[in-house]
Amino acid sequence: MGTHGFDLKPKTPPIAPRATAMISMFMQGGPSQIDLLDPKPLLNKMHLQKFPGKIKYDNAAQASSKIFGSPWKFKKYGEHGTDVSELLPHFSTITDDALVIRSMHTGVNNHGQSIHAMNGGRPLKGRPALGSWLTYALGAESQSLPAYIAMTDPQGLPVEGVLNWSNGWLPSLFQGTVIRPVEPRILNLQPPPHLDGEIQENYLGLLASLNKRHAQRRTGEHELQARIANYELAERMQFAADEATDLSRESKTMHEMYGINEPETKEFGERCLIARRLIERGVRFVQLFTKNQYWDHHGAIAKGLPASCRKIDKPAAALVKDLKQRGLLDTTVVHWGGEMGRLPVIQNEANIGRDHNTDGFSMWVAGGGFRAGIYGATDEFGHHAVSDTVNHFDYHATLLHLFGIDAEQLTYEQNGREQTLIDGQPAKVIEGLLA
Repeated sequence: MGTHGFDLKPKTPPIAPRATAMISMFMQGGPSQIDLLDPKPLLNKMHLQKFPGKIKYDNAAQASSKIFGSPWKFKKYGEHGTDVSELLPHFSTITDDALVIRSMHTGVNNHGQSIHAMNGGRPLKGRPALGSWLTYALGAESQSLPAYIAMTDPQGLPVEGVLNWSNGWLPSLFQGTVIRPVEPRILNLQPPPHLDGEIQENYLGLLASLNKRHAQRRTGEHELQARIANYELAERMQFAADEATDLSRESKTMHEMYGINEPETKEFGERCLIARRLIERGVRFVQLFTKNQYWDHHGAIAKGLPASCRKIDKPAAALVKDLKQRGLLDTTVVHWGGEMGRLPVIQNEANIGRDHNTDGFSMWVAGGGFRAGIYGATDEFGHHAVSDTVNHFDYHATLLHLFGIDAEQLTYEQNGREQTLIDGQPAKVIEGLLA
């Protein structure tokens, strides 16, 4: 599935799609699966005893072999009996619409590499992000808003910064556009007052004619085509983006549903609600990021993990409920998860936390053709995926399948080589994830 001319007009995928849009809530740092979505009673039974097997540590200097039982209680919810920690009370109300994947695996323990694996196909820098691949393949329904939007945390960028929404070697038209958590949400969108109106129209008209003449002499210059398209999109965005991010147009009830009237959930709730408004208006892919290492609880997990959950739990659940009541969940994939999970043993005995674990961790998805319930399993300690393992490339192949795309056929020629998101890895569409 290659493309010779580049634009963001909507494209029909080769296979009838079940999903047409996606919202990814990326919890950078690594939420602890054994404290949130994958309970292990044996950990509590063997609390502070020596771990009986081998542990793959990331930080050997602070490593311990003492088992750390979860301080938080679990209950089963919904028709599938999904286990949910008391730290996620709002997620427990949407389990009938969500699939908890307990057997995620990247196998690369550093944050950066695992982020690239989950978001770019391989643990390498410089590759296009998932959103870039989707918008390259499918464009967007809206021609007045970017096809691919990244929404950042007010307290900072995630690990690897702008690489999280990079177009890599795809044309720059497919790079993520940042919507900031504070006003102005998109920088440099509006002209200064002395250039507004007819002056700007004349300027943009001249610029368009010069660019068109320049491009006609340089056919095949993809970056030039992308730059011209971005100029044209920016002009159309001047009204559309302000309207899409204006939450005053939403009801008081909707603000309360997303937790916008509560200090702990206000900021993330605003971003989740904007994400829904963007998808409604034809944006293809929206990704929300938490700040650098927000879920990286190497120490003080007893305090840090509840705080992280309070920030995101209510808004994330509200997003799923809101999409469902609007009839959008059937065609919109909602993703929640990070690049890794945590180990079952203590790290930093003076200030207890958990080290990295990429051999078996959890995330959840909802809508867009994914089924509900639980998929996969880790061992009795929650360290390794042992049943129905979902590698990052399997997840990508399955996700593209839901969008009507064969992962092997979505290609881009770069330096004489046909590149794909899965890049030759033994990826498979996992039917057990599908409704």
